[in-house]
Amino acid sequence: MKIHGPSYLLNGNIVEKVDLANAGFTQRDLDEAYKGTIAYSILKEHSVKGAEKGSQISVKFDALASHDITYVGIIQTAKASGLTKFPLPYVLTNCHNSLCAVGGTINEDDHLFGLSAAKKYGGIFVPAHQAVIHTYMRECFAKCGGMILGSDSHTRYGALGTMAMGEGGPELVKQLLGMTYDVKYPDVVAIMLTGSPKRGVGPHDVAIAIIGEVFKKGLVKNKVMEFIGEGVTNLPVEFRNGIDVMTTETACLSSVWQTDYKVKEYYAVRGRADDYKKLEPKSLAYYDAVIEIDLSEIEPMIALPFHPSNAYKLADLIKNPGDILSEASKNMNELLGGKVKIDLTKKIKKDGVYVEQAVIAGCAGGTYDNICESANILKGKSIGNGEFTLSVYPGSQPVFTELVKNGSVAALMQAGASVRSCFCGPCFGAGDVPANDCLSIRHTTRNFESREGSKPLEGQISAVALMDARSIAATAANGGRLTSAAEVDYDRTIPPYHHDDSSYKSRVFNGYGKADTSAPLRYGPNIADWPKIPSLADNAVYKITAVIKDPVTTTDELIPSGETSSYRSNPLRLAEFALSRKVPEYVGRCKEVKKQSDEYASSGVLPEDIAAAIKTAGVELKGNTLITSAIYAVKPGDGSAREQAASCQRVLGGGANFAVEYATKRYRSNLINWGMIPYLTQANFEVGDIVIVPSVKEKLLADQEFPILIVRGEKVIQEIATVDKLTEDEKTIIKNGCLINYYANR
Repeated sequence: MKIHGPSYLLNGNIVEKVDLANAGFTQRDLDEAYKGTIAYSILKEHSVKGAEKGSQISVKFDALASHDITYVGIIQTAKASGLTKFPLPYVLTNCHNSLCAVGGTINEDDHLFGLSAAKKYGGIFVPAHQAVIHTYMRECFAKCGGMILGSDSHTRYGALGTMAMGEGGPELVKQLLGMTYDVKYPDVVAIMLTGSPKRGVGPHDVAIAIIGEVFKKGLVKNKVMEFIGEGVTNLPVEFRNGIDVMTTETACLSSVWQTDYKVKEYYAVRGRADDYKKLEPKSLAYYDAVIEIDLSEIEPMIALPFHPSNAYKLADLIKNPGDILSEASKNMNELLGGKVKIDLTKKIKKDGVYVEQAVIAGCAGGTYDNICESANILKGKSIGNGEFTLSVYPGSQPVFTELVKNGSVAALMQAGASVRSCFCGPCFGAGDVPANDCLSIRHTTRNFESREGSKPLEGQISAVALMDARSIAATAANGGRLTSAAEVDYDRTIPPYHHDDSSYKSRVFNGYGKADTSAPLRYGPNIADWPKIPSLADNAVYKITAVIKDPVTTTDELIPSGETSSYRSNPLRLAEFALSRKVPEYVGRCKEVKKQSDEYASSGVLPEDIAAAIKTAGVELKGNTLITSAIYAVKPGDGSAREQAASCQRVLGGGANFAVEYATKRYRSNLINWGMIPYLTQANFEVGDIVIVPSVKEKLLADQEFPILIVRGEKVIQEIATVDKLTEDEKTIIKNGCLINYYANR
């Protein structure tokens, strides 16, 4: 890969500024060359305030999408804020919380709530096991030049010409209530593709190679990745989709690709030819960076635990497993913090590295092309009758139907694979949880710590390495011995896809534009309203209840996925899991602080330790004061868009995060929408520190920095905290305490 800084592209070639001047381009032409990107054309069409570089833009989307871990909370929030009907298409899929508890008294209650909401407010309801959220949106709602907002971080349909973004639920609530998505006009980075992939190389290999190059360097953080170049046309559309969905793991804001006749055919096959139009940069376009990638140089890859950026060439790992797995184990155990240990070198045997499990699933792995090629590799072979298992989850019922018709399902099953329903579970620990001390290879989106479902505090630890479906199938054919698909001779022919959406016509409820406002919402006993959230006070006193000094903290660590899914619709019960895998004492500490805060609110008498800290600091707090808990993390918020990473802190009485930086825009937005101040600071904190911020409301509203006083026993440390610029709406949301209060006060 070659990485260039800010660049002008003329007819797809990088050119020097002086050469453009010699060619007759004026300074004004150069100043406006950023308008030559595909991203600009889409943002301009969807922003109600224009789309000037350096300015704040306010976007309205064409459609929304949520799954059954997030839609209940979103609808409850919107309802509490005055929702009467969905003003734009809102798709409610049921692909995350699909496996119901005994008796169906928790998860299935959410599904019935979702269906009743679709009827009442005019939504689209996709029942469980019908489709993975992103596969359905690709098939039915993506369109060239469109924009879609989803409450799942992997909301990415750029390969189909749709700029899509994954954000926390409150951002969808804003769209449902007529507000806008506000963001500074993003930098745009060109991903210039040339060449064609070699045999055995799939989309996950390309994606892992890109993530390994850009994530740790922050090259595309909160930027738009724009895929261009002759190499795009050399990729099948599903191959592009597989790369595109993984752009989330680079920490970019969104993605978009140039479109061509293959995309046109994709839409036509699915009965939506009118949703295609050609998208490409103008002859002159300015990009904030350019990354050149020769696809022919990409080799089969593997991303070792605990992040998709831990990228290695699969051939290097197979050749030198001892050093690589020893270093990976060391890094993993550092992150686990001594709670439990894992040693990947135990996977090394005389004839290679062996894994116990493999999964091909979800929005990244469960595509038609991936599964067809995997079936071709495994046809006539056996995965063996030992420990190794292989599970395959097609992305949608139409895809599943075609795989049955063309014989791919039979080939997989005859080889010993288990073919499952359309379900995202393995991607976040709700299905195919590996046994203790096992290593699973997966064509899914993430391999974060414990995301596969292990429970370190109970002594159980397993791990996931990400690989492409082709090399997973090659490994399966060897009974779990890591094998590169590049070393396997197989038929790469993929039968033409025929889209049979009879299953959707039979089961999907489409109520858009037909809201029945008199219809009741169907509540189960586990569906609860949000508790009352206090507004911002004149002064803030925070007790630090968790300090996380890892380089990056994922949202999975802030609120675990997997076993928590059943409680997603009950804010208080879900909050019991907050930081449970990282800081198990966190919830108890927060409850103690909240008890102090509640007693102070009712009596007006400051708790003894807080009063002593204020006296030690020698500060006079004028006006009212709110006592809350707060966490410190170096770089929190990588990964999922789930708002619960913030809302769980809030319902436990949290009022702020202190950080050196925030990993993603979406996590910072979640904090703001739940009334929590996203402080930036270089200060060092310890658990139990009392942090005093005088005149916090005044300084927030005036865009001023915050002098903070950290009281640690008899010691007082003076520091400065800041907040990246907030919009006026964001300030008002924090002042009111949360988005729900903001609407109530309006």
